[in-house]
Amino acid sequence: MPPTTVLTDRLAVEIARLGMVGESSDVGTLSRVSELAAQAVPGCAGASGVRWAMPDEGAQDEEPEPLAHAASHPELAEITDRQLARGRGPVFDVVATRRPLAADDVLAEARWSEATSDMLRRGVRCFSTTPHDSPPVLVTLTLYGVTPGALAPGQHALASLLAATGSAAVSNSLQYDEVHRTAAQLREAVESRAIVDQAKGILMHALGCDADQAFAEMRRISQTRHLKLTALAQRIVGGRGVS
Repeated sequence: MPPTTVLTDRLAVEIARLGMVGESSDVGTLSRVSELAAQAVPGCAGASGVRWAMPDEGAQDEEPEPLAHAASHPELAEITDRQLARGRGPVFDVVATRRPLAADDVLAEARWSEATSDMLRRGVRCFSTTPHDSPPVLVTLTLYGVTPGALAPGQHALASLLAATGSAAVSNSLQYDEVHRTAAQLREAVESRAIVDQAKGILMHALGCDADQAFAEMRRISQTRHLKLTALAQRIVGGRGVS
């Protein structure tokens, strides 16, 4: 009877940590997913993960491109590197079809001669690649075994969970970064508005004019002195004048 996956408390915690925003970069997340797969999936001697850049909507002729990748071992990273450099192989077929692919015995596999030669030179005898598509993020996770049939069918539920969690972690990070950028832009806009209002108040007092007139004067000076309005306002508030 083939070994079964046991979801221990420690493994559950490690999987949960993958989803924590800001915990790691894309490469760090893929590396951790690969390491956990190697530790927890029966028959898996190592793993590699790839994050793919998805084409924009409407770009039907464009294919996803590898954006980041990592592996649990350097030699498995070399297998991935060579496949990505060629632009063809099982991982590209998985991305094209969004369906998992596997080879029970790499020595008898005729579909990807270049990729399987790379695997055999590094002691790999079987593999399986699983995709997880969570727009705008696509992640593939490849498991490697050192004996034929080591990755028995039905043993890959945890691999699918890891791929899905890694994909969600990358997606969450993207959303977090976008929200963070938006918040920073809003904060900058509020600060700029505040400094401009202070400068208007100073001009209103100095020129004896209303707010609209003070703002019009600031725009005039900004244009003639080739200064951004915020930079001009900072000069006025700082008492440095506009010369």
